[in-house]
Amino acid sequence: MTEQYDLIIVGGGPIGLACAIEAQKKNLSYLIIEKGAIVNSIFNYPLYMTFFSTAERLEIGGIPFNCLPPKPGRQEALEYYRNIHRYFNFSIHLFERVTEIIKEGVESFKVSTDKKVYQSKNVIIATGFYDIPIKMEVKGEELPKVRHYYKEAHEYAFRNILVVGANNSSVDAALECWRKGANVTMVIRKNEINNRVKYWAKPDIENRISEGSIKACFESNITEIKENTVEIETPNGKVTIENDFVLALTGYKPDLAFLRNAGIQLSEDALKTPTYNPETMETNVKGLFLAGVVCGGMHTHKWFIENSRVHANLIIDSITAK
Repeated sequence: MTEQYDLIIVGGGPIGLACAIEAQKKNLSYLIIEKGAIVNSIFNYPLYMTFFSTAERLEIGGIPFNCLPPKPGRQEALEYYRNIHRYFNFSIHLFERVTEIIKEGVESFKVSTDKKVYQSKNVIIATGFYDIPIKMEVKGEELPKVRHYYKEAHEYAFRNILVVGANNSSVDAALECWRKGANVTMVIRKNEINNRVKYWAKPDIENRISEGSIKACFESNITEIKENTVEIETPNGKVTIENDFVLALTGYKPDLAFLRNAGIQLSEDALKTPTYNPETMETNVKGLFLAGVVCGGMHTHKWFIENSRVHANLIIDSITAK
């Protein structure tokens, strides 16, 4: 028989877990469906990443996040959210991917996965944005030496590395790889390092560029990637450099097609912002809610864990008030 719930939460990240905590408090029958491991996006962060947020801003469910350093890293966050699961004993299916959400009747959704079909009165989409890289759309981008995710610096030591971008992930990768012995060149579309870069990393990368330890091509773009070289268009003309790896850390985007297929209207501008009521987080599809970073569409820097935790309360209060 098809399992039926008051609420299905698509996505087992911190905000999906926060929604489940509030659902438990209100005695709603619920299920979290997560395509990977618990807090899968954090699991896929670089091994030694440090959060910009302090530990208390990452807390959910009123459970303290105890952390010795002033700002936690990936490992501390994974430990915290695992302990959150141990404490609340969530109803959660891991490594199960939701493939389709269909509204059936006035108060019912059919939620299909790669393993099963479920019925639910309400659905929350809390899928974040880290699964689909924004491609550069240049020749050679499909080569195996091109990476859209960065894990750690060791394999890039003593190699010619090109890092694309000037945001936090690009700066962290450039600095870590350089410190492990890589010959690092950055290709930056604008004329400066992004102002959103973490305050302790921004002067570090600027100093390394200024002293020539890390080379930077500002106001530049890659035009072609080859097996052993990369061609770059710069303000002074085209240059070709020797290259072993390209770290194309150009950002990520939510699964917009998944939102559209669920019936959610997106704005027609470049941001593709989903339609939702900011007081309840309910979309144009009654009973279908959004939570977390996915609410911002392509504006992926609008929502973080710390400022979207409140979505859980708004949604569950809206559901229980019906």
